[in-house]
Amino acid sequence: MKVDRVTTRAITLRPDRPIGSALGQLHSFGCILVTVHADGLAGENVLFTLNDRRTRVLRSLIDEMADLVIGQDAGHIAGFWSRAWRDVNFMGHKGMPVMGISALDGALWDLAAKRAGLPLYRMLGGASARVPAYQSGGLWLDRSTDELVAEAQGFKAAGFTAMKMRLSAGDPDWNIARVRAVREAIGPEIRLMADANQGLTENDAIRLGRRLEEFGLTWFEEPLPAWDVEGLARVAAALDTPIASGETDYTRYGFRRMIELRSADILMPDLQRVGGVTEFMRVGHLAEAHDVPVSSHLFPEQSLSVLGALANAHSLEVMPWFSELYCERLDFADGYAIVPERPGFGFTFDEDRIRHLERQGA
Repeated sequence: MKVDRVTTRAITLRPDRPIGSALGQLHSFGCILVTVHADGLAGENVLFTLNDRRTRVLRSLIDEMADLVIGQDAGHIAGFWSRAWRDVNFMGHKGMPVMGISALDGALWDLAAKRAGLPLYRMLGGASARVPAYQSGGLWLDRSTDELVAEAQGFKAAGFTAMKMRLSAGDPDWNIARVRAVREAIGPEIRLMADANQGLTENDAIRLGRRLEEFGLTWFEEPLPAWDVEGLARVAAALDTPIASGETDYTRYGFRRMIELRSADILMPDLQRVGGVTEFMRVGHLAEAHDVPVSSHLFPEQSLSVLGALANAHSLEVMPWFSELYCERLDFADGYAIVPERPGFGFTFDEDRIRHLERQGA
């Protein structure tokens, strides 16, 4: 089965209200919908940019890289990955070139599983039909403490047994008061994570991390800038609370370095940055060989199938930013996300909704 063509579409999604984090205000998401066509079948994938910045650049790169798959065997995904890796060598093996690989890789895997009539997690080997899930679509910095408490209680009432809140780079007392309020609102049985979004210095991360110990956090996420894996290793060594990081790292080579340094107790590959499904699986198996669990970052509709194929899967991040793009919705039971048994990723683009968004110029 040869790839006939690759198509891309760009649309803008906007949250109901601006999102506040240590990274700044998020007002919109520039989404690139990627489809690989072969023999009447379509493999689908999505990438995005924050605040719709550089969306056209990323889309253009994906369009340019389509020549690496058009006319090629759609099932030779490892072959595509190797060709693409060599192709982008001059531009570099991080940033947008790797995102371009990820875009096409994910669509090829969706296509291959659809052709086989299999859910992707089974095609990848299958480890579990359900994955622990945590709600990440809230508890932002711009919420008041009262709003945080109400939102956390709502997540618990909806059946979530885990959730993540954000931390500020500012007053540590303010952070502690907010974590305390959420912990008291949800009780000790709910898993609680806290994400600093790379906003702290090494010393401040250690000081704040020690004060957070009393709340029994499941993890303390991305306390330092993503490039400082050496400093992160020192933070991890200084704290009892597990450190989670890796969403901003690229390929198995970046994660190999984190494992070597023991920079994180839980690794968090991002399907857009890591190099797609192919590389997520490689990172997952590398981590498993070192007894390190992996949790996903964003893209729950795609990440769920990959985590379902990994024996060391820790948690699925449930972020609803892109859910309106799909005909299907995630299913949950008893704190777990249920891996779909539909072919491919199990989620297909909602063409009516997408056309509506295109008409709106949203």
